[in-house]
Amino acid sequence: MRIPDRGGRRQSAPPRSDPAGFSAFYEENFETVLTFVTRRTADPHVAADLTADVFVAALEAAARYDAQQGPPIAWLYGIARNVVASHGRGTVRELRAVARLNGRRLLATEDITALEERIDAERAVRELAARHGALSEPLRAALDLVAVDGLTPREAAQALGITQAAVRVRLHRARRALRVAHQGPAAHPEPDAQQQPAVRAQLPDTILENAS
Repeated sequence: MRIPDRGGRRQSAPPRSDPAGFSAFYEENFETVLTFVTRRTADPHVAADLTADVFVAALEAAARYDAQQGPPIAWLYGIARNVVASHGRGTVRELRAVARLNGRRLLATEDITALEERIDAERAVRELAARHGALSEPLRAALDLVAVDGLTPREAAQALGITQAAVRVRLHRARRALRVAHQGPAAHPEPDAQQQPAVRAQLPDTILENAS
C-alpha cells in the first residue's frame, strides 16, 4: 500500500483565530482532515459532521497553538484524533448535540456523492486500520498515525502528546504484536534462560531499527 509522501508534503501555515486567517487555514487543511475522517468512518453524514467538528475545535484552540511544540499539521491531527475518539465514545461536542436535535447537517446530493466517492477511495486504508483492532489503544493510535496517515514519528508524538522515543517504542511493540498475530506464537518462541540476557542487551537497537 502506498503511504502518503512525507517528503513532498507542504507545511501548513500556523492557525489563526481571526476570521480571515482561520478561513485560509481551513481551506489549506480541509482535504487533510477529510481524508483523516474518511479513513475512520464509512458514513458520509458522520464524515461531514466530524470534519466540521474538527475545525470548530481547532478554531477554539487556535489561540493556544504553540509553534515550539511542533508543526501545525501535527497539532491539527491531535485535535482530529480527539474529536473522532470522542465520537466513538459517544461523548460528542455540544455542536453535534444541537445538530442531532435539528436533524443532520444538510448535505446536497452532490455532496453526499462526493463523500461516498472519497469514502470508497479510502476503503483499503480503513481495512488496513481495521487489522490493527486487536492492538491496545496506545499502540494502535501510534501505528495508525504513522502507517495509515503518513505522519513522521515526531509529528505523531505531538499529535499524541508524548515523546518521540515513546512513539518509536509503541511502533516497535505494535509491529511485533501484529507479526505474532499473523504468524502465530510458534513463529516467535520464548528465549530460554541462557538466551535472555543477550536479548535484553539487543533490545534498544532492535527498537530503533524497527521504529525508524
